[in-house]
Amino acid sequence: MALDLLVKLLESKEVNHIEFCRIKNVLDEIMLMNGNTELSAIQNKLLEPASVVTGLKVDADILIKECRFISKRIGEVISLAGESDQAITSSEYIPKEFFNDMESSWKGRVKRVHAEEEFANVDVAAQALSTAVTEDFLPIIVRVKAVMSSHGSSKGEISYAKEHGAVWFKGRRLAPTVWANTPGEEQIKQLKPAIDSKGRRVGEEWFTTTKVENALARYHEACDNAKGKVLELLRGLSSELQDKTNILVFCSTLLIITKALFGHVSEGLRRGWVLPAIYPLSKFCSQPISTGIKILKRIVKCQDYSTEENSSEMDLLRLFPYWLDTNQGNAILNDVNMRSLFILTGPNGGGKSSMLRSVCAAALLGVCGLMVPAASAVIPHFDSIMLHMKAYDSPADGKSSFQIEMSEIRSLVSRATGRSLVLIDEICRGTETAKGTCIAGSIIERLDDVGCLGIVSTHLHGIFDLPLSLNNTDFKAMGTEVVNGCIQPTWRLMDGICRESLAFQTARKEGMPDLIIKRAEELYLTMSRSNKQTSSTAHHGPSVGYSNVNGLVDMPDGLGNFFEPPSGATGLVRKDVESIVTAICKDKLLDLYNKRSISELVEVVCVTVGPREQPPPSTVGRSSIYIIIRRDNKLYVGQTDDLVGRLGAHRSQEGMQDATILYIIVPGKSVACQLETLLINQLPSKGFKLTNKADGKHRNFGMSVTSGEAMAAH
Repeated sequence: MALDLLVKLLESKEVNHIEFCRIKNVLDEIMLMNGNTELSAIQNKLLEPASVVTGLKVDADILIKECRFISKRIGEVISLAGESDQAITSSEYIPKEFFNDMESSWKGRVKRVHAEEEFANVDVAAQALSTAVTEDFLPIIVRVKAVMSSHGSSKGEISYAKEHGAVWFKGRRLAPTVWANTPGEEQIKQLKPAIDSKGRRVGEEWFTTTKVENALARYHEACDNAKGKVLELLRGLSSELQDKTNILVFCSTLLIITKALFGHVSEGLRRGWVLPAIYPLSKFCSQPISTGIKILKRIVKCQDYSTEENSSEMDLLRLFPYWLDTNQGNAILNDVNMRSLFILTGPNGGGKSSMLRSVCAAALLGVCGLMVPAASAVIPHFDSIMLHMKAYDSPADGKSSFQIEMSEIRSLVSRATGRSLVLIDEICRGTETAKGTCIAGSIIERLDDVGCLGIVSTHLHGIFDLPLSLNNTDFKAMGTEVVNGCIQPTWRLMDGICRESLAFQTARKEGMPDLIIKRAEELYLTMSRSNKQTSSTAHHGPSVGYSNVNGLVDMPDGLGNFFEPPSGATGLVRKDVESIVTAICKDKLLDLYNKRSISELVEVVCVTVGPREQPPPSTVGRSSIYIIIRRDNKLYVGQTDDLVGRLGAHRSQEGMQDATILYIIVPGKSVACQLETLLINQLPSKGFKLTNKADGKHRNFGMSVTSGEAMAAH
């Protein structure tokens, strides 16, 4: 529960039984962790961050002692789950809803032993009410049913008037034509109109008797007394625990930190994240790990160092965006070896902003001692991590987007040191190009002089023509490549300068009218010719080619198609599918082998099953992935342990009898599921159309541990 709400409820003595149960659960979980040798060591290390958050210093022994006392006290008063001595009253003739409304607000809150007299009075009053209703109303019901069966005129029933909290008789035309002392007549004579709390008649059909009215009043009084006693006990317990508010706040904070850490490690292991090495390496942080409990131990044991030794280097191997799942195969892995400030260029949609976010997240998680989205990471102990993304205007403050940007970057530059990580996305984008370029160049010079690590991304290519004095800056780019005559981003970090923006293709992709795009291309060609001499001027740093880092020819970037698959994509044949599927599976199996998720590296053999053919007997009882190529060249990707039966089921469907099928035998069901998910997510990017995509959302896969280490079950 929220800490501020907990404190407020205790101070006002309004903690209900649900919150008391939650408090007890928190305390019990802390004591449970303390009872485990491995987990107690982790818990003791987490006392320090809990102290930092709460401002309270609590000794481990005192913490457990207080937890035990408070948990026991709550357990003595509060009725816990599984206790069955406070069932809601029931009666054969009184509606269940009545007793539920009257008793559910106070029963099951506290142990009955603390309010035995009040609970007993309710039981007695409820029995008396049931007796009164049975004696006064039941004979009328029997008579009415008999009359209805013969004449169909009279009508009556015992009903619950929810608005008035009462049980009354509801009926009409009850008086007999001739009074003959038949059964039920005496009770009918006792009926009187039901009245509400203000003395007004409720309606023409509602009746009661003096006996029922008195029994109902006694039952209401007993319920009110019992409810009051329960509230008194709850308020008394709240008052008693007010002196323990600090301990409760500390325990709640400690458990939140513990569960957050557990969730982080669990999800990090599933996603393939790793723990970084923080400068300087400690004896704890340099040891290999393989299990979740060891990761938890290592996280809490890694110390906080502030030395400047090696603080100017950061290595992130196979870094990927934290919001992507590598199991789906759609994350581009990049190696970031940072020894200086990077000036990052690249096309629109090329991944510059994603690179900044990824580096920032990895560094922030790393200096906190948490897992990072990479294969390995060496991170210096930064004194600050500062990220500036695109700025927007603030009408309330009367500032334009450029004013906001300059204000934020001023704060960033003034606080940067040689041990800072500074990340600026698209610097000086909100003002006139020439002056914005010069301001950006001056800011870069300042950061270079400070000697910090960082990335400054930009589309202001004029920066490279400025006479900048740079000693601690490298030029990096997000690459592009030509695929079937189309210019496409690779989303990979490379050395050099990328002057290719892909602006025309991006505009076209987002639906900009072709008329506008074509005119823009004409204007670009005109401008390029007039500035040809300027554009050929030498600039600082290595630049591979004019258009991009891969040496593309000098051409307007609108002449290619952006992200459009080749026109023959729908005509891809079996050999194309086989080649691409084999390559994807080989890479994944090699990755699993390197991670020791599989014991041996198996050969990938893609076998074709033609129309009217069956898989060989060697496939029986073995896990496999299969790809069905339909007549329309759409693909279906699946996995199975019964290939013959599965393909038979597919071929029984209309139009599938002549489909070509490819399959690959793989080591185990879990590997098959991973490859299935990977292929479903990867094949569309290769130009294929799939008929099934749901299995591409699978996230959890089993893993065999082959390192020989015994894993403890907790």
